[in-house]
Amino acid sequence: MSTESRSAVLTGGCQCGAVRYALYAPPERQHLCHCRMCQKAVGNVFAALAPVRRRDFAWTRGTPTIYRSSSVAERGFCPACGTPLSFAYVNSEWFDVTIGSLDEPERVPPLLHYGVESRVPWLHDIGGLPEKVTGEDHTDGRLNGMVNHQHPDAETPR
Repeated sequence: MSTESRSAVLTGGCQCGAVRYALYAPPERQHLCHCRMCQKAVGNVFAALAPVRRRDFAWTRGTPTIYRSSSVAERGFCPACGTPLSFAYVNSEWFDVTIGSLDEPERVPPLLHYGVESRVPWLHDIGGLPEKVTGEDHTDGRLNGMVNHQHPDAETPR
């Protein structure tokens, strides 16, 4: 079935909007991966990933740059803004998108942890950290007049 005749279940894309994608089936086995390669690839202590079958995925705008991070896997990211977008084992029927790049990441909660041998030990202790709303500490006015260049969390005309 061509992607044009199907309705997207979820959509997503990069921060600048140059690369967009659609999922035509719900993700399965969404997870947090703590392996060192994922930590480096997303610049964080874990990668939040949502796997779908390749047949249920399509790039709908632009093309990501692909980095072959190992002999068995490759990762896609926006060539314009650098947003990490995907992970895939070479020759696998599965394709993972980063949960944070989804337009509605709250709809795809992680179900398990992978790569726990590299999980940072302090991750267990973050639930009790103090919480603040964005901008709460910036009473000096540095955010006054800020212009957000991020693409909206929705499909838009080019």
